[in-house]
Amino acid sequence: MIIVGLIILGLALGSFVNALVWRLHEQEKPRKRRVASDSELSIVSGRSMCPRCQHTLAWYDLLPVISWLSLGGKCRYCHQPISWQYPLVELATAFLFVISYAFWPYSIHTPYSVVLFGLWLIFVTGFMALMVYDLRWMILPNRLVFPLQVLAVLYVAIQVVFGLGGWQLAQGALLGVVCSAGLFYVLFQLSQGRWIGGGDVKLAVVLGLLLTGPLRALAMLFVASLLGSIVGIPLLLKGKAKRNTRLPFGPFLIVATIIVYLFGVGLIAWYKRQFLFI
Repeated sequence: MIIVGLIILGLALGSFVNALVWRLHEQEKPRKRRVASDSELSIVSGRSMCPRCQHTLAWYDLLPVISWLSLGGKCRYCHQPISWQYPLVELATAFLFVISYAFWPYSIHTPYSVVLFGLWLIFVTGFMALMVYDLRWMILPNRLVFPLQVLAVLYVAIQVVFGLGGWQLAQGALLGVVCSAGLFYVLFQLSQGRWIGGGDVKLAVVLGLLLTGPLRALAMLFVASLLGSIVGIPLLLKGKAKRNTRLPFGPFLIVATIIVYLFGVGLIAWYKRQFLFI
């Protein structure tokens, strides 16, 4: 039942992510270029609408994945194609919710761990929004990153006060920020924003706090770079990208963080056995 509940919740929040990303991007446009009014684009009170014809959607148009499939990937009202992004994000969010539960690194049977897990699901939802935004528009908006920074501080504070790590965990979180955001800030300054974006620096603060330790922060940077190479090198070889082509790095950082958060202990132990002979 828990798995089923997480799938339903993930699909619903994935649908919310799609709406959130589109509304935030529309709100960033000059008023004359927006497709709807401020009230219609409100994240809190605005009604869901087709991004092409702006027709208000009924409840049966908003069923995650099911509505998209039943309509053949087209709007019911204007019959224009609906991007495959919508069901993909919904399915990906549900998948991450289930994977997070299956490989949660703490005991899930205590109130403390349940609270941490609930906050983690909020992070996953925010991460999905950041990945979609960065992939589409090469930007990590402050309106998404700053709330996650506040939530990350709260996440660490709960672990310090109620967990077993105490102030040692707080020190590890600060070192994680130094290893991730500190390194990115240096690269950002040296390259004047050509190698790494300012949004990546701000995001790295969130990721460093979440990983609560320099080793895991460095592992995250390694995995993110590896993922970037796996994607970037084939694009170079096929001529679809050049050496100066910019790729959004935020999604690689986020995927690497999820991997290290859920599997980091095993990854670091494997690395030590293979290369440090420990």
